[in-house]
Amino acid sequence: MLAIDTNIVIRFLTRDDETLAQRALKIVSDTDVFAPVTVILEAEWVLRDAYDLPRDEVIRQLRRFCGLERVTVGAADAVGRALDDAERGLGFADALHLAMSEDCEAFATFDRRLAKKAATTERVPVRLALASTGAAAGLRGGENG
Repeated sequence: MLAIDTNIVIRFLTRDDETLAQRALKIVSDTDVFAPVTVILEAEWVLRDAYDLPRDEVIRQLRRFCGLERVTVGAADAVGRALDDAERGLGFADALHLAMSEDCEAFATFDRRLAKKAATTERVPVRLALASTGAAAGLRGGENG
């Protein structure tokens, strides 16, 4: 199995450089490849930010890539859950943070919007970290706590 970098995923999906796209296609078609979760996270950012693709298109492209026969994705279940939550409006990075944290008692953040949006998922509880003293001081569950 061959681990691949984000640029191979991007060339495969965008085909913006025909020579590199053909090389990426050959790698992904002829070799069992491993895409670490960090590569998928970076690919989402590149497609959304550098290529200015709409959220729905980015999610569709990533699902297509992750579903290829010879592609193994690191933390595939978490990536799938994050893509599901991103479809429902959560940012992909935040959705992935939550999906990767499901074995924890809670996920602490200062981000009120994340806490509010995360309340609509069945992931780890999100707590707002509002106080500056003590590790658990000031943690509240979502917007309601």
